[in-house]
Amino acid sequence: MLVEEPPVAVPDLVAGSWPWLRLLVRPVRQSLISSKEPVMLVLKRLTALAVTLLAILAGGNAAFAGLGHPSDWQLGLQQSGSPVMDYTIWFHDYLLWIITAITIFVLALLVVCIVRFNARSNPVPSRTTHNTLLEVLWTIVPIAILTAIAVPSFKLLFLQLNVPAADLTVKATGKQWYWSYSYPDNGKFEFDSVLVRDEKQLRPDQPRLLGVDNEMVVPVNKVVRVQTIGAEVIHAFAVPSFGIKIDAIPGRLNETWFKATREGIYYGQCSELCGKDHAYMPIAVRVVSEQAFAAWVEEAKKKFARDDAAPATNVAAADEADNARAR
Repeated sequence: MLVEEPPVAVPDLVAGSWPWLRLLVRPVRQSLISSKEPVMLVLKRLTALAVTLLAILAGGNAAFAGLGHPSDWQLGLQQSGSPVMDYTIWFHDYLLWIITAITIFVLALLVVCIVRFNARSNPVPSRTTHNTLLEVLWTIVPIAILTAIAVPSFKLLFLQLNVPAADLTVKATGKQWYWSYSYPDNGKFEFDSVLVRDEKQLRPDQPRLLGVDNEMVVPVNKVVRVQTIGAEVIHAFAVPSFGIKIDAIPGRLNETWFKATREGIYYGQCSELCGKDHAYMPIAVRVVSEQAFAAWVEEAKKKFARDDAAPATNVAAADEADNARAR
């Protein structure tokens, strides 16, 4: 005697969720339970559900990223503030089109295989084992795609790594856990840039956990060479809107460059795990006019004058100074 098996239970993944989401998922859930539903109908309902959810997410609190700083619920990269980032964003969007086309093509092949070559639609399978044209195509086409990706990627690497003649040099020293900046071309002065931990001391234009007491200042539309080095451990100097990220390694001087095309404040962070306060080591770059920068340099020479005869600060003293600033 045959005993009819009970239907397989499909868990309700949205139990206790929003009512509108339950209404959207219920038809798809019923389709999965019932074996009588056509495959194409199930696929159509899944597609409609995915499109609806994406539309809701895109139309909610999502926003495009701001210039020089992250935005709540942002979509995409931060806005560009340099030629390197302009090309980086273009290359990102270019790759997105290629990836989307490949994904749609593969999905179409899967749907065709599911619909046309299942046991019910195609009970007698073909015994074809080779197709010369198809084998040539699936060899040449991927090579062409990879070449189309490689050429602009090499151009971007050259743009990032080939430092042009600089109008200004800034040396950024990563310490635990703040940055120190000096301007070798503009005089003997150096200053520390430390996170403003007390939110009451933040200026209105300073975001939380990114605002610092002393910002790195550079002129607009000038090539700035950034030399990086670590004082005790490896750090990384990264500013997304400039498209730069380079390690600051003890005993080794690295360099990168940027050319800020718009005035404003650009934020970044240390991007290399460097200890307990790694998350509290922001970078703030203020881009000003050439006249304002010249005035700032004269003020900085007096305010941050460096005494070369003074002994070098050791790690313990740096930690003590950092704790004192935090208090």
